[in-house]
Amino acid sequence: MTAREVEVLKLTAEGYTNKEIAEKLVISVKTVETHKAHIAEKLGLKSRVEWLRYAREKGLLSSV
Repeated sequence: MTAREVEVLKLTAEGYTNKEIAEKLVISVKTVETHKAHIAEKLGLKSRVEWLRYAREKGLLSSV
């Protein structure tokens, strides 16, 4: 995964919306959606729970 994809994964797992992620990273909502599609394809993650579990297991979240 790219560094940006890791950021998007982390923010998604933390519960941010696509719009909030876009604002935080100063990118478009469409770009967030594209990053999320690439992440899902690369990691085989389908649900928000799977995203959260993956992020937690990889140490991307500090308090979940």
